[in-house]
Amino acid sequence: MQNTKIKKITLAITGASGAQYGLRLLECLLAQGCYVDLMISRAAQVVINTETHYAIPDEFDAQLAWLNEHFVNRASNTGKVTLYSREDWFCPAASGSSAASQMVVCPASGGTLSAIAHGASNNLIERAGDVALKERRQLILVPREAPYSQVHLENMLKLTQMGAVVIPASPGFYQNPKTIDDLIDFVVARILDQLKLEQTLLPLWGA
Repeated sequence: MQNTKIKKITLAITGASGAQYGLRLLECLLAQGCYVDLMISRAAQVVINTETHYAIPDEFDAQLAWLNEHFVNRASNTGKVTLYSREDWFCPAASGSSAASQMVVCPASGGTLSAIAHGASNNLIERAGDVALKERRQLILVPREAPYSQVHLENMLKLTQMGAVVIPASPGFYQNPKTIDDLIDFVVARILDQLKLEQTLLPLWGA
């Protein structure tokens, strides 16, 4: 179901395992007509090329063509995506003076969690997370790690106390999943719920 009000979402995909979650979320956001500011870290590019059937090229223009071919130019997609390079400081999400945008880091690596938690931004993704926190914008972080170290847990607690929402990539099983895609959709559905976007991937409990 498409929203009547266009939402702008900043989506960052970092180098944790589980790139499928971020790519599936991108599909769903575009299908809902959202405008997506997309950032893909260098490590995420390696993970995507390793864990999925996709192969992201190195050159920026080629990456744009790859995005259009596999995600944007689909009959069901009415949204738009803008890809930003890793040090494009003119990206709206890098400035608190830009229009407000919700931000999702999916998946979120331990290094990204640490950088955002401690304000040590050294690239566009970390800077955008820093801006989301300081401007009191919605920031959703989806860590994918096991087991969590004390450092990971302390950073997640710190981020939660600063207003971020932490959704570990831990799919549930009460919906009786049949495929890996079902498990991916469980986590993506929880993210969409937090973004206040309608979704049919996972029925609401008791509905």
